[in-house]
Amino acid sequence: MTHDPNDKAGGGARTPTEVAPPAVNGGAVSSTAERARRAREHCPFLTTKQAAFHLGLAADTLKKMRRERRGPCCRKHGTVWRYHIDDIEAWSRANMRDGGNG
Repeated sequence: MTHDPNDKAGGGARTPTEVAPPAVNGGAVSSTAERARRAREHCPFLTTKQAAFHLGLAADTLKKMRRERRGPCCRKHGTVWRYHIDDIEAWSRANMRDGGNG
């Protein structure tokens, strides 16, 4: 069982099956990617860092978009902002553009 000090979600104890596998390809698979994958499978709410990774954005960019009210819908759970995976997908689809239009 491990605890990720960077994960501000808190929550209960983790079982050994929830521990992320070691990074592969010389560290190419980050713990952020693994946390985002597990969140999608087990919990529909992602942290800002996980949501940004899912969208291919920097976390600071997503934070700025949240402050400017131009990013995906989000909600505050305690002290942590959360993004529901369905809201992220809906926002992404709504902002889809044809490949040739810039």
